[in-house]
Amino acid sequence: MSSEASATGGQAPLAISVRRLSKCYQIYERPEDRLKQALLPRAHRLLGRQGRRYYREFWALRDVSFDVRRGETLGVIGRNGSGKSTLLQIICGTLTPTAGEVEVQGRVAALLELGSGFNPEFTGRENVYMNGAVLGLSREQIDARFDDIVAFADIGDFIGQPVKTYSSGMYVRLAFAVIAHADADILVIDEALSVGDVFFGQKCMRFLRRFQETGTVIFVSHDAAAVVGLCDRAIMLDHGALAMEGEAKAVSEAYHAAAAYAMPVQHVDRAAEVVDDEPVDPRADLVARSQLRNDIEVFRFDANRPGFGDGSAKVVSARLLDEGGRPLSWVVGGEVVRLVVKGHAAATLQRPIIGFFLKDRLGQHLIGDNTYLSHLAQPTAVEAGGEIEAMFEFIMPILPKGQYSFDIAIANGTQQEHVQADWVHDAIVLESHSSSVSTGLVGIPMRAIRLRTGAHA
Repeated sequence: MSSEASATGGQAPLAISVRRLSKCYQIYERPEDRLKQALLPRAHRLLGRQGRRYYREFWALRDVSFDVRRGETLGVIGRNGSGKSTLLQIICGTLTPTAGEVEVQGRVAALLELGSGFNPEFTGRENVYMNGAVLGLSREQIDARFDDIVAFADIGDFIGQPVKTYSSGMYVRLAFAVIAHADADILVIDEALSVGDVFFGQKCMRFLRRFQETGTVIFVSHDAAAVVGLCDRAIMLDHGALAMEGEAKAVSEAYHAAAAYAMPVQHVDRAAEVVDDEPVDPRADLVARSQLRNDIEVFRFDANRPGFGDGSAKVVSARLLDEGGRPLSWVVGGEVVRLVVKGHAAATLQRPIIGFFLKDRLGQHLIGDNTYLSHLAQPTAVEAGGEIEAMFEFIMPILPKGQYSFDIAIANGTQQEHVQADWVHDAIVLESHSSSVSTGLVGIPMRAIRLRTGAHA
């Protein structure tokens, strides 16, 4: 326990205090309504009349309160449009709240949006000095740290080029390099950090780990594994309101459960096969006592995920089942599963093919297969209005912690030449909460591992 925590009865002093914070935007349907709102209400008041409003209100934040203590790392999660960016901008002082207040103790350095705080016409060198000054560094301090900033960013001779010529990764490298050398007390990081490559990402993570030893961090991410791994606590925002606050793992799990079961069900083509809202997993005991240490949560098929195709067939359901045919809400990496896909043909398909890819959050294809080769000798047609079903039985790979998803598709033709009827992106979402993977994108269940020593090994 730090000396600061001891002096305050076991708790470190507050770094950030947010009280009843609200932010309302005025939304105008037409440009002329903005001019009317600026002039007419004032004229109506002079005449003693009650004027109308020419805008509608949008509350990006409403009555949000929480504290962040010095030395703590707080995760902020929520869907797009939940108010995360608005909250961070108010904390950083770049946005004024409609109501409520924020008290910040210490210097704040923020990486909110790609290239935020940079002038695209200035060179990288000029932006380092400008951004450093905004963060409270003197010219002499920036001079002393300039070489280290450039080395951290690792953008070479581009430091002398206008930043409008930079790639997105170079933007983030330079922006993060500046805040990493700003002697900040509080670090605010949004999703922009994910733009950099793996090497720079690892460099940033090493810096973050060191910074966490003494500094305060607010970390925004959709990656539950990153939030759980980095943060002490987390808050979840939903439509501008504080939906949950607590231990990072519990909040992350609640967020993904809410995201899964809030998915709208399309009561047309795909709806007939949607799994019940609260599936009962008869294998809960297996998951609980598993020694494989790779617990994978399975979210139901989403009928409304985006996709593409000519519409000659449609994927109406996709489910993960155990060997007994029971729907799974949890899978243990290394066990046998069945992916069952059902489709509806809107037109006759002479050589239907059903296939899938399992991909990671970066879109990399980890495993996949289709029905073409297994039915090459005896192709099966399906008439317009008919149903089609495919079953793939395989051993679930051991997945590192993080999010994964199945892309599922129906096509008509051959492996080399076919027409895509329906391709559904992210049809089934998985979340690996723990993993025994030691290396690689995925792990395979070892049948045996032996080690022998001695003269006759």
